[in-house]
Amino acid sequence: MNHTREILEQLQSGVLSVDDALLRLKEEPFADLGYAKVDLHRTLRQGAAEVIYGAGKTPEQIIGIAEAMRRRSDAPVLITRLDNAAAEQVAEQLPLTYHDSARIGIVGTPPEPDGLGTVLIATGGTSDIPVAEEAALTAEVLGNRVVRLYDVGVAGLHRLLHHMDDIMGAGVIIAVAGMEGALASVIGGLADCPVIAVPTSVGYGASFGGVSALLSMLNSCASGVSVVNIDNGFGAGFLASRINHIRPKK
Repeated sequence: MNHTREILEQLQSGVLSVDDALLRLKEEPFADLGYAKVDLHRTLRQGAAEVIYGAGKTPEQIIGIAEAMRRRSDAPVLITRLDNAAAEQVAEQLPLTYHDSARIGIVGTPPEPDGLGTVLIATGGTSDIPVAEEAALTAEVLGNRVVRLYDVGVAGLHRLLHHMDDIMGAGVIIAVAGMEGALASVIGGLADCPVIAVPTSVGYGASFGGVSALLSMLNSCASGVSVVNIDNGFGAGFLASRINHIRPKK
């Protein structure tokens, strides 16, 4: 349960006085661990908890941040860019599920999907799957039903067209591709939903580590295509979840 909601319910039921509730709310905004100030109000403000970026953090720091988050909520904790060595140490202290290719760690159990539709994730090739899986796992942890269409790039367009029912039925599509990045434009011309393009660093020398795909996607002639940074599967999955959870504000 959300910690702030719990405080308000205790106030309503008379378990807490107004002064006690005010004190606990003042203590709520963040947990100061010295090396990190963990944002405990992010779910209240943005609908999703803080995500731990694992690269550059020690296993001890990751464990400390995750434990601080779990003390306030039973929601799963998402850790991105987590390497194998750090994952092994984190798993000794926390119930971690580690996904090696995506470099994603999940502490706890992902929720049942509550998004409005389906998040479809398509890749140009098999080499794009690690980035796509980062997007897919992020979307799942945030409560979305995900459909994966891997290796459906434009070099064999019939592979993509074979899945038109999935494409037309999706609520949001994430198109992940390296090389020339053409997949996003093709899907953007077929789908009636928002398309999020993710350029990857897959390709030969003139792909410039994903810059060619990035520029192609930014210059897409298909309307309704947005673009995130190179290899940023997490950003695409998070944005897709936001779109898939948009409801009228009361």
